[in-house]
Amino acid sequence: MIRLRRMIKIIRVVGKYRLDLLLDKHKLPLGARLLLAPAMLFGPAHEDRGERLRKSLEELGPIFVKFGQLLSTRPDLVPDDISSELSALQDNVPPFSSAVFKQNIETALAGKTDDLFQSFESEPLASASVAQVHAAVLADGQEVVVKAVRPNIEKTIRKDLALLYTLARLVLKYSEDGQRLHPVEVVKDYESVIIEELNLQSEGANASLLRHNFADSSMLHVPEIHWPYSNKDVLVMERIYGIPVTDMEQLEAASVDLKLLAERGVEIFFTQVFEHNFFHADMHPGNIFVDATNPKSPTYIAVDCAIMGSLSSEDQFYMARNLLAMFQRDYRLVAELHVRSGWVPKDTSINDFTGAIRSVCEPIFQRPLSEISLGHMLIDLFATARRFDMEVQPSLVLLQKTLLNIEGLGRQLYPDLDLWQTAQPFLEKWLKDRYSPKNIFNQLKRYAPDWLEHFPQIPPMIFQALKASQPDGPTHKNGDISESKKVPIKKGIVSGLGFSALGGGVVLALSQWGEILSEPTDTSIALMLTGLLILLLR
Repeated sequence: MIRLRRMIKIIRVVGKYRLDLLLDKHKLPLGARLLLAPAMLFGPAHEDRGERLRKSLEELGPIFVKFGQLLSTRPDLVPDDISSELSALQDNVPPFSSAVFKQNIETALAGKTDDLFQSFESEPLASASVAQVHAAVLADGQEVVVKAVRPNIEKTIRKDLALLYTLARLVLKYSEDGQRLHPVEVVKDYESVIIEELNLQSEGANASLLRHNFADSSMLHVPEIHWPYSNKDVLVMERIYGIPVTDMEQLEAASVDLKLLAERGVEIFFTQVFEHNFFHADMHPGNIFVDATNPKSPTYIAVDCAIMGSLSSEDQFYMARNLLAMFQRDYRLVAELHVRSGWVPKDTSINDFTGAIRSVCEPIFQRPLSEISLGHMLIDLFATARRFDMEVQPSLVLLQKTLLNIEGLGRQLYPDLDLWQTAQPFLEKWLKDRYSPKNIFNQLKRYAPDWLEHFPQIPPMIFQALKASQPDGPTHKNGDISESKKVPIKKGIVSGLGFSALGGGVVLALSQWGEILSEPTDTSIALMLTGLLILLLR
């Protein structure tokens, strides 16, 4: 009954904002057309489709608002006019009772708020669809904020998710863009994101790692998590004071170096993506503040680490080389990198793909570098690659969306920001360092234990391989292989074992040596000497 009432409300909202016009009604079954028929009573649409969709989601409630926010981060699937409109959705909902909030805290932490905190503010600092935040002071005097999920929110989310899946299947079946938009997969992505947001311990772990990564940096500050007071249902973290990054009036009044601030935002992004491989993927302005204590060296403050992204080592490498190749206008290399990375099928015509990329990128480079949007260029590039059967990975979509946010924010702070001036030297240095002797040694040391785990299996594998590779030859009457055929097998096995022992000794030595090569262990020396001895005795 509850689901039926909810569906009736959705149908009414669809009619009110004429969302039926987004569907190809001729493909709809008779029943669906009858359900949508009353929409015509609301008259023609007076606003564009993006605005109508945004208002309908706001009317349907917070879970649909968050879904719209997710859609705004998928420019690979959603048209630009809809994506830009949905990005204006605000996740602000009326707060729930402070008494209920306190009760939830006391249940989660198994104690009274009066005992846990020196003081606790009853008025919330912020209230969103999933959680609510209050200010407090710990017993030792530290100012903190306390975050807790809304009561019974998971039940509400599950009900709305069921409806979203139903709507997604309808769009998939009856919309002309259904196949391209992958609506069911989008809802599935949303489900994983919003369910993960219910686990505040996960958000806290993300924040702790991000804070650790920038512990020695003055560019980014992440609030400290107070783990003795935190778990999956409640999160207690350091209270921060800063200027909202979009408050230009305050930033200018504080004499903040806006050019440096914009450039630092770009540097933070590339550092997270390529050096740490762990980036904040929800960098909208509401989650970013500025510490202007030292206006000539301002520091970003990042909050809400519920959504984080990372790339595989291969995607990191290919993305860095793609960006460099694009700005060097080496379009053939861009095409080849897409094929090598597996982003497009191996049988893709390099010449055809190169021509398609050139037609997208070359007009862009006719403008000054300060006007080129790296984020939008990636969108255009991925859109072109989809014509060649590219399936965009979620991690790359998160990267693209975060780059768009950072780029937009940087240009808002400093309109003449040349993103490439910051990005190019960073990427060139990163690629150079990736293959430096020190980094190669670190990689060998990292994977040496895995190699050693499989090392005992190598000698019998060599023996079997060499034995199987020997051709049939003359035999004695008793079936034994002739003496002339035994010698190569023996030499081959001894040689194989010798190289295996030598390799194992080197691997073991590497795995037990420090950052600067120190004395190898007796075991590694023994293995290497054994390998050399076997080679000498061949």
